[in-house]
Amino acid sequence: MPAKTTAVIVGAGHRAIVYASYAKSQPDALEIVGVADPSLLRREQMAQMFDLRADRCFETAEALASVPRFADFAINGTMDHQHVPTSLPLLEAGYHLLLEKPFAVNEEEMWQLVRTARQHERKVAICHVLRYAPFYAAIRQRVIEGTIGDILNVQAAEHVSYHHMAVGFVRGKWNRKDYCGSSMLMAKSCHDLDLITWMKSGVRPQRVASFGSNFQFRAENAPPGAGTRCLVDCPIEADCLYSAAKHYIDHPDRWAFYVWDSLEHLANPTIEDKLESLKTSPYGRCVWKTDMDVVDHQSVLIDFEDGCTATLNMIGGAAKPSRTIHLIGTRGEIRGCLEDSRFSILRPDTRPGCETAEEVIDLNVMGDMVGAGGGHAGGDMRLVADFIKLLNGEPRSISSTVLEDSVSGHLIGFCADRAVAEGRVVEVDLSRLA
Repeated sequence: MPAKTTAVIVGAGHRAIVYASYAKSQPDALEIVGVADPSLLRREQMAQMFDLRADRCFETAEALASVPRFADFAINGTMDHQHVPTSLPLLEAGYHLLLEKPFAVNEEEMWQLVRTARQHERKVAICHVLRYAPFYAAIRQRVIEGTIGDILNVQAAEHVSYHHMAVGFVRGKWNRKDYCGSSMLMAKSCHDLDLITWMKSGVRPQRVASFGSNFQFRAENAPPGAGTRCLVDCPIEADCLYSAAKHYIDHPDRWAFYVWDSLEHLANPTIEDKLESLKTSPYGRCVWKTDMDVVDHQSVLIDFEDGCTATLNMIGGAAKPSRTIHLIGTRGEIRGCLEDSRFSILRPDTRPGCETAEEVIDLNVMGDMVGAGGGHAGGDMRLVADFIKLLNGEPRSISSTVLEDSVSGHLIGFCADRAVAEGRVVEVDLSRLA
């Protein structure tokens, strides 16, 4: 058996804690041995959760990197704009990285990280957890096997629910690019861009066009009489679909790790504490009267070097969250919905009286080894397990993502945002990968 792998947490937010929790369920495989976070409260929480020594709790990634390396890798779950600045000193100090997506907020920063990882020969895996969801992994396996021939078109869509849109991209900390560093496309749907390039693995994207805007969440669209804060000055709050009370009080566990961050010093905040918080926190604002400057929908069109085309439609404010994918190949099609954990394989059927043969792959009935339990449709813990195997010298899995793999999807996103801003088709430059 390989020796236990050790990790440090950098940025003790929700995503990093999710990945670090693998050490709780698989203590023989992973041990968390340190933390770096500017919040004293979060450092103390991590020290208690993982029984950390006081001398292994740091305020910054730089402080962590300044002492001799004492773990195999770092789980970097900082905010988007902090990913590269916190990762560079860790790479230089010898840590491998499990790095949250998007791993950079612009192209120059992205290439800087690639260059540093190569220079120090460090393994960097980007947390494209949907590659590990059994739904997408099973589809990718069929593509590798040539089930539908050569892919000539990919159609992907992400429908972001109304409550997810509101908490993350209207009221929350991804609602302004000058704060989080990322556009909505990159913060929310770089998963989907990665899936598209993964399905076309080995074929480079060459051109991108895109259109998008904030269609809904503007002041002129506010209902008549709407106030500025749901629980302070809004007479129509009781009838509003975006009432903060309906979203966060009536559904107390929904997005709790974001909405109640101002109350994390309280062990058991009361309803009264939460109501009072919503009177002043960003999450109590009227969704039509915030300072958001990101899109609420965007469409991306990609041209690959082999002539394949692909589209991604990201729509925020949908009644139901969903991710769908449709691959059309020279010998058939694959289409399905992640939330259903089921996809269909369609093939031409030339028999008399027939047109199409359909095979349905239902992952819900295939047991725990295939089924879609856990975060991100089963992807979160599989990602961590796979990265540990990679560090222990095992061969890359079908889903393994290394830094270079993630460059194409990120570049498509950066080019798409430039295409929206400049109203033109943008060339994808991958020359620095050579």
